Amino acid sequence: QLQASGGGSVQVGGSLRLACATSGFRPDAYALGWFRQAPGKEREEVSCISRMAVSTLYSDAVKGRFTIFTDNTDTVYLQMNDLKPEDTAVYYCAADAVAWWCSTVMAYWGKGTLVTVSS
Repeated sequence: QLQASGGGSVQVGGSLRLACATSGFRPDAYALGWFRQAPGKEREEVSCISRMAVSTLYSDAVKGRFTIFTDNTDTVYLQMNDLKPEDTAVYYCAADAVAWWCSTVMAYWGKGTLVTVSS
């Protein structure tokens, strides 16, 4: 199971840290990703840790501002800095034990957490 938390409302330039608890399985055995969906838009991949935690990927929109990482508590985080209004969206975490990288068709999805960035 995946459980995302940490969303909220911040002003432009602020920071938030999202957390996704991966209860029931070893995070390093899965590709782990963060996705977001803004109103009226399709879900998009934000960041991914490959299976076996070999490497990470970021979308161009968040590169240099967001950081994905895991810790020993089997949680995957998304540290979001210098937030912009266009980062406003529902954020989802996802996992897949077969794929090496993330995609919008991953096997397991958590419920979303809303991030709102206001100017």
